[in-house]
Amino acid sequence: MALPTINPTTTKAWKALQNHYNAIKQFAIKDLFLKEENRADNFKINWEDFYVDFSKNRITEETISLLLELTNQVKLKEAISAYYSGDTINKTEGRAVLHTALRGKETDTVLVDGKNVMPEIFAVKEKMKAFTNTIVDGKRKGYTNKPFTDVVNIGIGGSDLGPAMVVESLQFYKNHLTTHFVSNVDGDHVNEVLKKLNPETTLFVIVSKTFTTQETLSNANTIRKWFLKHGKKEDVAKHFVAVSTNIEKVKAFGIDQDNIFPMWNWVGGRFSLWSAVGLTISLAVGFENFNKLLKGANAMDIHFKNEEFKNNIPVVLALISIWYNNFYGAESEAVIGYSQYLNQFATYLQQGIMESNGKSIDRNGNKVNYQTGTLIWGEPGTNSQHAFFQLIHQGTKLIPADFIGFAESLHGNQEHQDKLISNYIAQTEALLNGKAEAEVLSELKKQNFSEEDIKNLLPFKIFEGNKPTNSIFIKKLTPESLGKLIAMYEHKIFVQGIIWNIYSYDQFGVELGKQLASSILEDIQSKVSKNHDASTQNLLEFFKIFR
Repeated sequence: MALPTINPTTTKAWKALQNHYNAIKQFAIKDLFLKEENRADNFKINWEDFYVDFSKNRITEETISLLLELTNQVKLKEAISAYYSGDTINKTEGRAVLHTALRGKETDTVLVDGKNVMPEIFAVKEKMKAFTNTIVDGKRKGYTNKPFTDVVNIGIGGSDLGPAMVVESLQFYKNHLTTHFVSNVDGDHVNEVLKKLNPETTLFVIVSKTFTTQETLSNANTIRKWFLKHGKKEDVAKHFVAVSTNIEKVKAFGIDQDNIFPMWNWVGGRFSLWSAVGLTISLAVGFENFNKLLKGANAMDIHFKNEEFKNNIPVVLALISIWYNNFYGAESEAVIGYSQYLNQFATYLQQGIMESNGKSIDRNGNKVNYQTGTLIWGEPGTNSQHAFFQLIHQGTKLIPADFIGFAESLHGNQEHQDKLISNYIAQTEALLNGKAEAEVLSELKKQNFSEEDIKNLLPFKIFEGNKPTNSIFIKKLTPESLGKLIAMYEHKIFVQGIIWNIYSYDQFGVELGKQLASSILEDIQSKVSKNHDASTQNLLEFFKIFR
């Protein structure tokens, strides 16, 4: 079944939403709380260990009703069915989109070209489990018969961002292995990592579907040369493994075929951490915790697939995002995790969201006449409160924000956790209510400022409030809850892509720069420049001076 190809702006629901926006755009959220006695209860979803409060938004019951009608008119339910059934919904690349199958149950049936892929998925998981256990338990050793102490993940994009984010987020659950990530083709990056390593006790995981990605292969070859200064060619097989589909190139690198973990073309790179791409995750936290991550994601998959849209967390969050993007003209969203463990989470979401929905051509092949995609950014709270929150509170831009918090501390320091969560809750309240002129005036008078000082300071201390937020409150950061959280945003991406009538699972936009980089590299190496614009030519000439 093909995805629907409906321009959302042509639907009756979209036109009704535009009229509705014009009617309520001046409403203040805090006034809605005064008018609607049960607002906080009506705009929340309590699911398993997740509590999602979306009441602090510029929405009414009518807003939600119209947005839900929009999902009917763009046939979201039918699209979800195609998403889960293995249909070729990544039409431009001729692929199914089945990262959900990677965390499915062994008894599930998921067909790709008429073949159930679940047995193959579980065979790879068993291979990952066995490999992980031999490394973690110290049974598999390096070329000098020493157990491994370090693991280096070599990849870029989804082959780096997903595993790096999860390993960082699950630091509390890590075992004795020290993990490192090499991604940038910047030689200073890889050499700084090599300074920390002992070749006798380091395992390298090369992640590249084609085994041709320039950055990954450059880093892998640099590391291999460094390794061979200590070990022999036959030792490469003991220290290097690969996640790839290009068996011959991997074997030519010196990696044993038994140490090649497969990838599938129905899994996009930015959604691949659930596959063998997550081998470094498994090595870092143990296979059981990796499997719990998958189980958490599967729970969110089932919720998304089966729950009514009005109580469906990814659907509701996607609709609210559409509301701000397409009607209020908000171009960005902040993601603020009140846990230092989530310090790479927004970076991970940047790729997932902006690479997926950064499209200007619809599924009919036409240029869109409405906004798609959102700019995603953020840092952990409370650090971010002392950085960019000034812009959110008193700047000129409307920036909807997701606040992610965990009720329980992992290390059990209740004093710190109380302070952290008080900030987590207080910021959304402050963004909601702001601080009116009368309140500021009263405070300044109590502080015994002169009339002249009060007059001068007053406008600068007013907060207009009415800044929208979602609060995603989770009991505790565990592998399961992290899996749910990541899957929640994955499905939000899907819903937005369906509504915007774009293909979310290709990424042709990353290719042009790569092609030109290859051409310019030839110019640099041959010292003969082809035809370039004057600016590019000048940059090449400047570089040649220092080369």
